[in-house]
Amino acid sequence: MGAGGRMSVPPSERKPESATTCIPYLPQPLSFVAWAVYWAVQGSVMTGVWVIAHECGHHAFSDYQWVDDTVGLILHSALLVPYFSWKYSHRRHHSNTGSLERDEVFVPKKRSSIRWWAKYLNNPLGRFFSVTIQLTLGWPLYLMFNVAGRPYDGFACHYNPYGPSTTTANGCKSTYPMSVSSLSPTGCTHCRTMIRRSGTGYGVRWQPLTVITDTEQGLPYITDTHVAHHLFSTMPHYHAMEATRQSSRYGRVYSFDGTPVYRAIFREAKCIFVEPDEGEQSSKGVFWFRNKF
Repeated sequence: MGAGGRMSVPPSERKPESATTCIPYLPQPLSFVAWAVYWAVQGSVMTGVWVIAHECGHHAFSDYQWVDDTVGLILHSALLVPYFSWKYSHRRHHSNTGSLERDEVFVPKKRSSIRWWAKYLNNPLGRFFSVTIQLTLGWPLYLMFNVAGRPYDGFACHYNPYGPSTTTANGCKSTYPMSVSSLSPTGCTHCRTMIRRSGTGYGVRWQPLTVITDTEQGLPYITDTHVAHHLFSTMPHYHAMEATRQSSRYGRVYSFDGTPVYRAIFREAKCIFVEPDEGEQSSKGVFWFRNKF
């Protein structure tokens, strides 16, 4: 019994304060705004966790491979990302960036392979719809169904340890035992169960930089610190800005685009398909983005 005859809740019986226990009690529409802000902040924080796990896959986290794989497996599993299979496919992306045949993700389509409805998205409203889907659902769709990825003979799913995504960068099967590679979907399953039981929603992890860097229309170059990352993939992320400043001293060899991110995203959304230069007898394997049907 508290002061004034009020009942006090013992500390052991109090529920921990979290978004699921606080936001639903806010008056509407304030609760909707609070959820949107919470998802954005949570997604940003989880992107930082994702970056650390990403560096583990590049062997940029520590001097010991087993430490990188242990930390990477734990962190990526917490984000429902299959660590080992994505580690292998992402390394192939680094080895084949910009290749229509061998790159792993954001592979542009040729004019002959685009769907009939693509031309109806070639307008401001259609681009907004495409960008929204890509920035919210693009990542899980790629992991689960290989959407926007390179074609494989079989069904490519990063959650399948027996699928084509379990091959290493040189095309050979993983040197890890299959039981180790199977830890990726197993860890994701356990984390998904824990999330469902705790009732904690995940934020949206946006990836505007990777969208921009892999679809830039003018030149096949990578913007921001991603240049340094592709040149030195085993370099820790906290040295990326310093390395970028050093790389910019190479003058014409280094290209930089200072367009604000939100403008660049919608600019690159105009990239619908690729085709060789007009009038050339041979494309020499070089294709350019186009958006005029």
